[in-house]
Amino acid sequence: MGNQLDRITHLNYSELPTGDPSGLEKDELRVGVAYFFSDEEEEAGDERTPSDCGFGKELSPADEEEPEPEEDGNGGGGFSLSEVEYSAFRAQECIFSKLRENQDLDVYAASTLLGVCKPGDLLELVAAAQPPHWAVCERDGRVIHLHKGEIRRDGLLEACNGRRGRIANSRYRYRPLPADLVVQNAAGHVGLRSDEICWSDSESFAAWCRFGKREFKAGGEAHSAEQQYVLKVRLAGRGVHTLGFRSLEDMIRERRRMDASGILRELSKD
Repeated sequence: MGNQLDRITHLNYSELPTGDPSGLEKDELRVGVAYFFSDEEEEAGDERTPSDCGFGKELSPADEEEPEPEEDGNGGGGFSLSEVEYSAFRAQECIFSKLRENQDLDVYAASTLLGVCKPGDLLELVAAAQPPHWAVCERDGRVIHLHKGEIRRDGLLEACNGRRGRIANSRYRYRPLPADLVVQNAAGHVGLRSDEICWSDSESFAAWCRFGKREFKAGGEAHSAEQQYVLKVRLAGRGVHTLGFRSLEDMIRERRRMDASGILRELSKD
């Protein structure tokens, strides 16, 4: 990477206001941190306890049965996919939840999303054997997303590229920024490439735009000697598997790797 800090240009102009409007986040700009970019995608708050994310009870095999994919028949989407489900915690506070029992995980055609998404929404686009691709809804049918080493502005239909998707605003439990600031955060980075980018994947970029937390940036959070984050993975018929991580970046990377590889899903069928 060479002298990485000398090559960073975005710190001079693209660190838009990202703190919580209430003033809870005071230190979002962290100059002097070396960021690293690795694009994994070849294709395109209140305090909560673990029970708030749906993992407060023991799971039986009957609880773990996953529905077969179904379509709602309206031609616009409504597919129920078989996906790995997770909850994530930091210091007993639930910060991430992807559980069918307490949220709508159905996915919809791009044409349906066009009619319901609003500026500032986070969109999660899914395809088999790939990590979900995330984008920020701008306006007029456009989205801003990190794709193949570039932050781009594309039409939603183009960004979907045949994939179905859903609005994922509630996936992370952090307090969101105002919608106009979310769009401003995303738009201020359009055109950045490779070593100018300080997010490891499309999810981290989109989540940073909406929540403004430096933990979503690559290298934006110091690795603790202890495991700060806990990821609970629901395995069909085999209860809950728990993993520990020292940073949010590490946890997101591993969760997306599992989504793409299907390793845990195969283990659950043994």
